[in-house]
Amino acid sequence: MAVAVGVASAMPCATLYEWLLLLHILGASVWLGGLVALLALAARVLRSGDRDGVARFVGSLRFVGPVALAPSAALVLIVGIWMVLDETAWEFGQTWIWLALVVFAAAFVVGAVFLSRAAIGAERAVAAGDDAQAALMLRHWLWGIGTIVALLTVAMWDMVFKPGI
Repeated sequence: MAVAVGVASAMPCATLYEWLLLLHILGASVWLGGLVALLALAARVLRSGDRDGVARFVGSLRFVGPVALAPSAALVLIVGIWMVLDETAWEFGQTWIWLALVVFAAAFVVGAVFLSRAAIGAERAVAAGDDAQAALMLRHWLWGIGTIVALLTVAMWDMVFKPGI
């Protein structure tokens, strides 16, 4: 028993930066993984031609976005900025950091402007019983999600390879 305690106490504690990095990666995983899952589900629902499936999927968007996607995106941004402030090797003027912020801003704008409009349009079409319009708006929404997934893939590349360093 004494050996186990001695081994545990000899292990170094994680730094603040390491905890921030963990939170940053977890947030990015939830955000990107959630978007990929939604992309796959939306594509499946649209291919099925199931009107009720489209309506259920569209109805779930008001829940999934605010509960999972928005908090994970906010976590990525807040913790990412905190990491730059905490780590002396990083500066906001570095190419990979400003590229990450530009890509984040682009993903945010696509989500806030394009996706929200497409989702609201799909929701209204479902409420009006216009199945064709609901499917069309969901297809538009799907293109927006695909765009954000592509942008976040660029962000992941940027985080790994850190261009400019």
